Amino acid sequence: MNSKNLEKWMKKIQVRNMVNADVEVINKSPLVMMGKGRQGAVFQMSDDICVKVFGNTEDCEREYYALSLGQHTNLFPKLYGKGTLYIAMEIIKGVDLREYLQSQPLTRTLSAKLIEMLITFKAIGYERIDHHKRQVYLQPDGSLKVIDVARTVWRDRVYPYPRKLLTSLGEENKAIFLSHVKEMAPAVYQEWLHYIRMEEISRQITEILMSQSSESEKINSKNKILLTTNDEKNYAVMLEGLVHKVFKEEWVKLMLARGADLDTIMTKIDEYWDKRELGATGNSVERESRYKGDRLSSGDRIHDKGKRFEGDRERHHHHGKRYEGERNPEHDHRKGKNRDTNKKHGNKGHKKNNGKHHRK
Repeated sequence: MNSKNLEKWMKKIQVRNMVNADVEVINKSPLVMMGKGRQGAVFQMSDDICVKVFGNTEDCEREYYALSLGQHTNLFPKLYGKGTLYIAMEIIKGVDLREYLQSQPLTRTLSAKLIEMLITFKAIGYERIDHHKRQVYLQPDGSLKVIDVARTVWRDRVYPYPRKLLTSLGEENKAIFLSHVKEMAPAVYQEWLHYIRMEEISRQITEILMSQSSESEKINSKNKILLTTNDEKNYAVMLEGLVHKVFKEEWVKLMLARGADLDTIMTKIDEYWDKRELGATGNSVERESRYKGDRLSSGDRIHDKGKRFEGDRERHHHHGKRYEGERNPEHDHRKGKNRDTNKKHGNKGHKKNNGKHHRK
């Protein structure tokens, strides 16, 4: 191969990629174009060597890398040289599988060779173990050769079975090939059949979803019932319940990690929240639950008579925010005693009354 002539001729060939079409070629070299595709055009240099010219460097690098992975096998054309936008390689002769099957049957021997081809793809590191039948050439000695392998590597989406090969064979030859696979590699057949069924189901679901009217409009008109933050009272109750739930879950995880017994943990949690509510309401029996399912110390549950949120009032409870430790002196009563005499000294504090209030 004359490298100097090759470089000179490559400067006179321009290949441009097109959208969903074969490349556009401007050839001012003496080389004859053998054919073209989506990625590039092939020109004959000699009886045994051709050069494939690409429209972009990425496709060129990808194909060269894919071909180099299989150079130790007899499945791929031999490489002779590479440039920024071209690869010099062996000309693959013979008849492609598409033309062959138009007049010849798909025999068990040929199916075995196709299975071996897929095994080789997998063994050398191809991500897509698949190929179209027009890119597989049957040689005079009965062996196979493969061209256009750029798309077998660096794929974002890869089918887990040889979908392109099976589809390109046509329904009749596909069934024959699968029957041969079932006979020679039953485990592989079952896996391929599984993926084929999953694909069929996925297609059916997609068709149903696409045929239905827009569900987003229907949901948009109904979704207000799911909103909670626009109701201030309900929001306060739900937020309190959420905090309670998170606290409980984290406490359980911590104590279990320390080796504590689960029943003991749950009892301690209930006691803790009972004490908090006792301190906040001052009534250990008739206090209202903060939300449904609140426990009493006895373990029984009481139902809400009204949810607690900031601003809720009862005749026998103090006014103001209901947080542990906050008190309103105007409603703090003692059993049979007047207010703390310390008030005259300017001390507004008072002794705790163990959470017991008297109704008036």
